[in-house]
Amino acid sequence: MAMTYPAGPMCTRGSLAAELRGVGLRSGETVLVHSSLSALGWVCGGPVAVVQALLDVLGDDGTLVVPTQSADNSDPAEWVNPPVPEAWWAGIRAAMPVYDARTTPTRGVGVVPETVRRLPGAVRSGHPQTSFAAVGPRAAAIVDGHAPDCRFGERSPLARLEEAGARVLLLGAGFESCTAFHLAEYRIGAPRADNSFAAMTPQGRRWVTVSDTAITADGFGELGSAFEEEGPVVRGRVGAADVRLFPLAEAVAYAGTWLAGRRPRTPR
Repeated sequence: MAMTYPAGPMCTRGSLAAELRGVGLRSGETVLVHSSLSALGWVCGGPVAVVQALLDVLGDDGTLVVPTQSADNSDPAEWVNPPVPEAWWAGIRAAMPVYDARTTPTRGVGVVPETVRRLPGAVRSGHPQTSFAAVGPRAAAIVDGHAPDCRFGERSPLARLEEAGARVLLLGAGFESCTAFHLAEYRIGAPRADNSFAAMTPQGRRWVTVSDTAITADGFGELGSAFEEEGPVVRGRVGAADVRLFPLAEAVAYAGTWLAGRRPRTPR
């Protein structure tokens, strides 16, 4: 049998750090990272090396933030990938493990966020579905106060990142993954919808339903392309991955204008 080699290039902690600096990531800044490990090529050390490289560049004064979503803690009636039988729904609602910031694994956001949330000193926000984890001197201030009825709005880490002057790094990920655009949905008055999950309350574990802004990433790819043409987006390469780096606040402001004419809104 012919021997096949892994897809390159070969990336190391040192090469990744050098290329991240080349793109413009700076020591001391706060950055929200959306990532795809497989897009980078073959990484010696896997996700640990990627996280180490990011922290090497940010230094002791920088803060690394990642999405650590746990979307499986949601109403099974809305599951589509895959769906489950309706006969199971009540049992799932009764048995779904409650969210625990220390132990609940991530889902659907890749292995780099899972690696970050396990780091000594990492802190994680309290939303049962759409948490963020952070490490660095600004970490606690960014993740604190994440309200259960505010996945990506003013009482979420996205608003704290905006206040901190953070930038967004798409490391092999597309604009479809850019959670910052959701903050704009809250600000344009998007419709509201019920959102359910297992949560710990003063009365113990409960299946909780809250009213929250309805969110969707539909159109985020097109939105991102438009923002890239007009906004301050730095493009580059890290390993084999396309990389984009841009200010979170400017992305949210652009998205608000772009979405306002394309999404249904609730009258104020």
